[in-house]
Amino acid sequence: MSKRSSGFGWFMLLALGLAALTYFLQPPAAPGADPAVLAEARKATGGAQTLEDILARQRGEQIDDTFRQEFGQPGAAPGLPGELGTRGGASDPDFWRALRYDAADLNVSAGGDVAKVLVQDGGMAWFQFRKNTLAPYGGWLLLGTIGVLALFYLLRGRVMVDEPMTGRTVTRFQFYERFSHWLLAGSFVLLGLSGLLTLFGRWAILPLFGKEVNSNLLIGAKFVHNNLAWPFMLGLVLVFFLWVWHNIPNRTDITWFAQAGGIIGKNHPPAKKFNAGQKIIFWSVILLGGSISLSGLSLLFPFELPLFAKTFAIVNDTGLPQWIGYGALPVDLSPQEEMQLAQLWHAIVAFGLMAIIIAHIYIGSIGMQGAYDAMGSGEVDEAWAHQHHSIWLDEVKSKDTTAPRDGGASTPAE
Repeated sequence: MSKRSSGFGWFMLLALGLAALTYFLQPPAAPGADPAVLAEARKATGGAQTLEDILARQRGEQIDDTFRQEFGQPGAAPGLPGELGTRGGASDPDFWRALRYDAADLNVSAGGDVAKVLVQDGGMAWFQFRKNTLAPYGGWLLLGTIGVLALFYLLRGRVMVDEPMTGRTVTRFQFYERFSHWLLAGSFVLLGLSGLLTLFGRWAILPLFGKEVNSNLLIGAKFVHNNLAWPFMLGLVLVFFLWVWHNIPNRTDITWFAQAGGIIGKNHPPAKKFNAGQKIIFWSVILLGGSISLSGLSLLFPFELPLFAKTFAIVNDTGLPQWIGYGALPVDLSPQEEMQLAQLWHAIVAFGLMAIIIAHIYIGSIGMQGAYDAMGSGEVDEAWAHQHHSIWLDEVKSKDTTAPRDGGASTPAE
């Protein structure tokens, strides 16, 4: 035998040996080849798919899912072909990717385009901001406001009336004015408390009192919040038209700010019916309360009153976002995104207004002697009126001399 034929023989022998080794080292065939064995394997796992099923689906092969119905698993419902049927355990990356990025071609029987949005990434960003930014910073804002006021009270004490009480009172606010004020104030306090329960219930109420207490509180908070929005908005309108003309800034406000409302120096600056500090409270309530009302209406009617897409378009036209390097704001927003932005704006503005109202409550109660009488009985002592609103008191007295008992007359104190 020649060397050449001998080498060829060794080569063929080596090839046959490698083929035999590969055959014997192969893993055993999956039980999918035998339907009986495959059925037993599925039965042992409660109807779950086998490895052969998964590999076949990855290869793009058509799989009969009727076996999943037999074991109570979701499968292709009979009589519901195509998109009307359930997809069962089918794993289609392209389909789920299209769902996530709102690109899937879905047919829905009700709800329109809104019902087609099944996965919306903005929901997680909204949740993280609400949990990690809005709740802690908002909570610290309120606690910090209370702390600063407590420190101010300890250092400054209560603002007392410097002059002796005269025993004569003057009508500070009529009944309809006090009614409008308390309608607005009472509804806002309840709205604020119910909103705080909604935001902090999971972290503050649930660990202490359990799920049932927290659930009942949240159900009640939702009812209160949705229904007291209407008296709040009514009170906002009434207060605006009653007092807007008294809250227009004038020159006396400059003096009031220069003396910090009487904190600097011994004399109290002159003021009309509302001083500069009260004007800040008024316009904060009107502007911030109006913004809260608009975003609240958008949340109550999310598909009828979208706010942010149109607002962003107007802001983009000004060029401000581009000027600060942010880029154009999004103007193509889904209803879900509109609701998320409205909820965040609603809560952020509400936190700011709550901090202002806490300061207002402090001044109107323990912070200043005689201040509560103005909104309690509506009558204040002339000494108090002269110290805090001397210009207004002079106007009332001048009217009283020409038209007695004209809604601002001085009357003996009881």
